[in-house]
Amino acid sequence: MRSKRIVVIGASCGGIETLRELVAQLPEGFPAPICIVLHSAPDAPGILPAILSRAGVLPARNARDGDRLEPGIVLVAPPDYHLLIEPGIVRITKGPRENHFRPAIDPLFRSAAQVYGPGAVGVVLTGNLGDGTDGLWTIKRLGGTAIVQDPDDALFPAMPLNALNHVEVDRTVPVAALGPLLVQVTAGRNAGRGLWAA
Repeated sequence: MRSKRIVVIGASCGGIETLRELVAQLPEGFPAPICIVLHSAPDAPGILPAILSRAGVLPARNARDGDRLEPGIVLVAPPDYHLLIEPGIVRITKGPRENHFRPAIDPLFRSAAQVYGPGAVGVVLTGNLGDGTDGLWTIKRLGGTAIVQDPDDALFPAMPLNALNHVEVDRTVPVAALGPLLVQVTAGRNAGRGLWAA
């Protein structure tokens, strides 16, 4: 049965260490699929999944076109491909660069918002420039949850700051608090704006 939630995460400069710290906090049985875009060079070796699999208990792999979205599985955009969400599966595509990058964060976030609506949880982490802001705005607009790493906690604060300046986010937290927050968000009955009403 397809999960009603999805977690989509975007990172750039400083992202490898930040993502390692995050996935180390996520428990076995995490109730939603996780998809990650880390800005990388087209000829990068694509070793992030191996790094993340060693860091925590959740298995991670480079996404392949048509891979199923399964709870507790981490799918990473392979170098030089955008990662897109379709109902129940992912697509990888050589579409045009966005914000100077392929993979870019915005295409992942926008597609997750369109498929999952209020069940989409977007997370913007450390990085330069502004990739992820447009996609995070779309997630919020369609009722999902927007989370941004505290810029004071980010190795490169520009990307979180840009998101905070343009999106009415639900939570801004340091990475050390992000894992438990994602467990809470994905396990809760509510999503989007209603999640934070209390």
